[in-house]
Amino acid sequence: MISRWRSMRTLLAPLLISIGVFATAFAVRTTFLPDILPIAAAEETQSLWALEATFLLRALENIAVLSAVLVLAAAAARWIEQRTVKAGPAR
Repeated sequence: MISRWRSMRTLLAPLLISIGVFATAFAVRTTFLPDILPIAAAEETQSLWALEATFLLRALENIAVLSAVLVLAAAAARWIEQRTVKAGPAR
């Protein structure tokens, strides 16, 4: 039982960290820079620092989502492996 909890904890920590990073970056971007698009070709002129900050925060959001997806894929692979090992070889 303890080894199973450690196994889940090793997958849960990176998942929660990536969710926290995503939520923080999203909250900062939508709170402080709500009308800025992370592209240079906008209809209205945008200040350079706001454009760069929005681009950086959007990049952090994308990296956090990708890392969460990779952690979930690793968890699914581990779960499938444990299920097949418990079931034993097919006859």
